[in-house]
Amino acid sequence: MAVPLPTDRTRWRCALCGNLTRFDVTRSTRAVEYVHLDLAGEPSVEEREVLSETIESVRCRWCNAVDQVELVDRPSTGLSA
Repeated sequence: MAVPLPTDRTRWRCALCGNLTRFDVTRSTRAVEYVHLDLAGEPSVEEREVLSETIESVRCRWCNAVDQVELVDRPSTGLSA
């Protein structure tokens, strides 16, 4: 089951322990990369275009829960636009 990505208004939270900051994310990415090889043959990626990306699982780093990570609202900053 895919896990939704946080947005500018939401973030991940572990419902089991309350963790908001440390997660192990397993994702599948399909991308096109422009790879430049220097004269010694060392590669470096100079451009990357992500074609599709799916978050497969999000595991809480504190309690190791996988099925307990949920999206919650981010706190308000109190600043108005």
